[in-house]
Amino acid sequence: MSDPRPSALRATLRALRPQQWIKNLLLFAPVLLAHDVLDAERLLGALQGFVAFCLCASGGYVLNDLLDREADRLHPRKRRRPFAAGHLSARQGAVLIATLLAAALGLATQVGPSFLCLLGLYGVLTVAYSLWLKQMLFLDVLLLSALYSLRVFAGAVAAQVEISQWLLGFSLFLFLSLAFVKRFCELRQLAESSPGVSPARRGYRPEDLALIQMLGSTSGYLSVLVLALYISSSDVMRLYATPQLLWAVCPVLLYWLTRIWFLAGRGELPDDPLLFAAADPQSYAAGLLIALTGFLATL
Repeated sequence: MSDPRPSALRATLRALRPQQWIKNLLLFAPVLLAHDVLDAERLLGALQGFVAFCLCASGGYVLNDLLDREADRLHPRKRRRPFAAGHLSARQGAVLIATLLAAALGLATQVGPSFLCLLGLYGVLTVAYSLWLKQMLFLDVLLLSALYSLRVFAGAVAAQVEISQWLLGFSLFLFLSLAFVKRFCELRQLAESSPGVSPARRGYRPEDLALIQMLGSTSGYLSVLVLALYISSSDVMRLYATPQLLWAVCPVLLYWLTRIWFLAGRGELPDDPLLFAAADPQSYAAGLLIALTGFLATL
C-alpha cells in the first residue's frame, strides 16, 4: 500500500528539512567559547546569522533533493522525500529555492558584507556539492567538514568575535569524522538492502566500508588530540581560571565518538549522526558534562 499523499504545506516543510537546522547552532559556538554570551549585540548578530544560514541551507537541501530524486527513488528511506515521491513538482522546487535564497541574502546583507560573502561561499559550495562534488571520492566528505567549519567561522564574523585557530582545527577533524559516519551508514544500508549495488551519484563502493570506518574514527580521535594540544597551550590561560579541568572533556568526547562508530558498525545509527545526537539521551548527557566542565574551568 502506498503512503498517503501529504498536503502541499506539509510536503514543503519536509523539503525544507527543518530538523537539519540544528547544525546551524554552530554559529553560536564562537560567542559561547569567547565567553560573550551575555552581550546582547553579539548574540543578535549570531541569531541573524543563524536564520540566514537556515534559509540558505534549506534552499540547498531542496536543490539537492531535486537533483537526486531519481536516485532517491531507489533508496529504501530516501524514496519518501517529497520530490522523489512526487509530492512536489520540479517547478515548485525552483520557486522554493529562489524564495529561500532571496530571503537568506536579504538577511545576510543586514548582518554585514563579510558575513554576506561567507554565506555566498556557503551557497556556492553547497550547489557545487549537489551538482558535482558529492560524486567525488573523499572530496565530498572533506567539503561537508568544511561546510561545518564555515558555519563556525561565519558565526564569529556575525557576532564580531575573534575565532580561535584551535577551534577551526578541532572542528575540521571532528566534522570530517561525522561526515565519514554519514557516508558509512548510507553505504551500509544500501549494501544490506541491495547487495553488490554501488550508490548512485557517489564515489564509494560497498567494499570501501572498512576503509571509511578506519578513516572516520581516526579523524575523530585527531580532533581530541587537537583539543588536548589546545588545553596544553598558553592560549587557554586567557579564558579559563582553571584550565586543568578541561582535561575531563577529552575522555567524554572520546567516549561519544567511539560510541557513535560502534553504533554505526552495528547498523544502529541513521545516516546523520548529528540528528541522532539531537534525540539521544547519552549525547545530551555528554554535552551537559562538557558544558559543566567548561563552566567550572572559568571559575
